Amino acid sequence: MAKTPAKKTGKSASASGDVIANRERPETPVPYKASKDELLKFYKDMLLIRRFEEKAGQLYGLGLIGGFCHLYIGQEAVAIGLQSALTPGKDSVITGYRDHGHMLAYGIDPNVIMAELTGRAAGISRGKGGSMHMFSTEHKFYGGHGIVGAQVSLGTGLAFGHKYSGDGGVCLAYFGDGASNQGQVYESFNMAELWKLPIIFVIENNQYAMGTSVNRASAEDQLYRRGESFRIPGLQVDGMDVLAVRGAAEVALDWVRSGKGPILLEMKTYRYRGHSMSDPAKYRSREEVQAVREKSDPIDGCKDDLLAMGVGEDELKAIEKEIRAIVNASAEFAEQAPEPDLSELHTDVLVETY
Repeated sequence: MAKTPAKKTGKSASASGDVIANRERPETPVPYKASKDELLKFYKDMLLIRRFEEKAGQLYGLGLIGGFCHLYIGQEAVAIGLQSALTPGKDSVITGYRDHGHMLAYGIDPNVIMAELTGRAAGISRGKGGSMHMFSTEHKFYGGHGIVGAQVSLGTGLAFGHKYSGDGGVCLAYFGDGASNQGQVYESFNMAELWKLPIIFVIENNQYAMGTSVNRASAEDQLYRRGESFRIPGLQVDGMDVLAVRGAAEVALDWVRSGKGPILLEMKTYRYRGHSMSDPAKYRSREEVQAVREKSDPIDGCKDDLLAMGVGEDELKAIEKEIRAIVNASAEFAEQAPEPDLSELHTDVLVETY
């Protein structure tokens, strides 16, 4: 008998079982029991993403960031909860165009991220990638991809690389609820399960694919079930709770590292801003957004947990001041950094002649 999926606003996680009930299942995740120092780190890291993205929005409004820009505000617990469990230098991460938060979660310098957003030579992709196409092989962060769903196939290739080389690494491949309807996603699921690749597929279900709600776009809107026909187990997780996310990460990593193949995590999360900076988000009410902020904000929830553990308001205010200083410094660094030389137009381009 199938297990009941987690409610959209709940903080529990459930495993799918309709098709694969008789096969081995991953354990049902429980919230991670963080120490005070660990929880403080989660809080700082989520706050850094929030304040960084707010600053990026301001710079975009001033015309210092051009092109597309997709902010991660509201979804911070997903990146921090998952990537805090990874092994830097060993595991790889790939995502779509809402990528700034994932880079920050991997400990990449805010200065070079902000410089990339503003198209400066000091940017992590030398100003050529911009908001959607940041990349760092040094950190095993493989983008930032503008084509919807493309990163899922590429992430499957990264997982194949981990298995082929025997380096023990795992690929974490993020995509959204909109991308979950792309055909290449299911080709990737099939290959990943056939070859038992070490990959965690993460659907960041922020409820809206651009301006269309998941309920209107998906015949099966319980997205954690999407891997069942490929025998990939799925877990549905409260993506607004960093401890719930970290608990699910522990289960997923244990499953994949033990050679059991891929696993699918559906993170029920929410973005507070529009799809991109050009989106006024008129397809939902202000009351809806405000209700999520008041009831489920990941940073406020973490703050409440810290207060309950005895962390004082003064310490939290000091953290806020520290984070704002880091973000302001990154904006100043980006504004003062030079733009790429015109000769850079001809570099990093592969041309084969015969």
